[in-house]
Amino acid sequence: MKETAALKHTYKKTVLLVVGILFVAANLRPSLTAVGPVLGFIREDLGISHSVAGLISTLPLLAFFVFSPLIPRLSSKFGMERTLFFSLLFLTAGILIRSYSSIFTLFLGTFIIGMAIAAGNVLLPGLIKRDFPHQVGVMTGGYSLSMNTFAALGSGLSVPLSRALDYEWQKSLMFWALLSLIALFIWQPQLRHTTMNHLPTYKDRRKNQLWKSKLAWQVTIFMGFQSFVFYISINWLPDVFQDRGMSAEVSGWMVSIMQFIGMPATFIVPILAERFSRQRLLSTIVCLIGIIGYAGLLMGNTDYTILWVLLIGISQGATFGLALTLISLRAKTDYMAARLSGMAQSIGYLFAAFGPFLFGLMHDLTGHWYVSLFLLVAATAIQLLSGLGAGQNSYVLEEDTASS
Repeated sequence: MKETAALKHTYKKTVLLVVGILFVAANLRPSLTAVGPVLGFIREDLGISHSVAGLISTLPLLAFFVFSPLIPRLSSKFGMERTLFFSLLFLTAGILIRSYSSIFTLFLGTFIIGMAIAAGNVLLPGLIKRDFPHQVGVMTGGYSLSMNTFAALGSGLSVPLSRALDYEWQKSLMFWALLSLIALFIWQPQLRHTTMNHLPTYKDRRKNQLWKSKLAWQVTIFMGFQSFVFYISINWLPDVFQDRGMSAEVSGWMVSIMQFIGMPATFIVPILAERFSRQRLLSTIVCLIGIIGYAGLLMGNTDYTILWVLLIGISQGATFGLALTLISLRAKTDYMAARLSGMAQSIGYLFAAFGPFLFGLMHDLTGHWYVSLFLLVAATAIQLLSGLGAGQNSYVLEEDTASS
């Protein structure tokens, strides 16, 4: 009887943890993806240029860069569970602050949102490595799928919500505070099980060598350019489509479709990646699909827009799932996974931070989208090259002794 009760308790604890992870993951994108479709409304309401509007997308990525390296140490002091709980509190506050009608609160709230999301970005791979060491592919695929599902809903519902709420972009963006409050409630039971990560002592001679690891940098570049093209796409493709004759609502749903179509790949690719000792061929294929899609948009033939959108969506879903999986596969322990995640998401998002701003700036300078779209083709090509190194069969800090 005691064994049965213990099994039931363990099962309930595991289910609550899985559901909690999925809801934390659900909050890591929609407050960001909801901005793109209403970016035109924000520009008109606040009187800002394309390049300044691009900073709305850049700020969260700069917050990722600043705070991602700090998250593993915070989780070591307070525990992963508590750190994630307080990140959801900050996320809710940031969403509410951003929804006031001023440029200052818009940028302040956006930065707080980025700071909060950084914790989930960094800690979830390590949490999965710790609690589900033999289900890394399935769990990574599951939480990636949750992220992308709500990211797509953020894009697709943004304009309809704005219209339903008196055509106010502020209320449309504020809506996503409801999701973070739900996640807070669901994650709260994990505070009873919070654990501290072990921090290596200063006698550990490899402590500061992660940043010197070629393999760690290859994983970082792969993730960075995946984020680079993703954040440009969700924030600026609606404007590109609108300039080519689409309505604001249809362009928002096009970006939503782009994300929905990538969901099967987001789930399947991590499972495939875990089964292969090397992921080079897999990363090459998924990046080539993206290059074809962006090159198609660059050609400007609107008759095939939906085809290019579908290819881009498949590539983005696949490369996102692969990037997260590579963090776990290239790290030997949960703490090393958190450190690698912190590095990859800090430097990687610094790359990405310049994307939306550069994309908008190039449009301001040239008056068209062709140079901007070529930037996406080039970035995906760099991602392909970095994937060849990140997909080798080795652990970070041990790549020199392992076979590639």
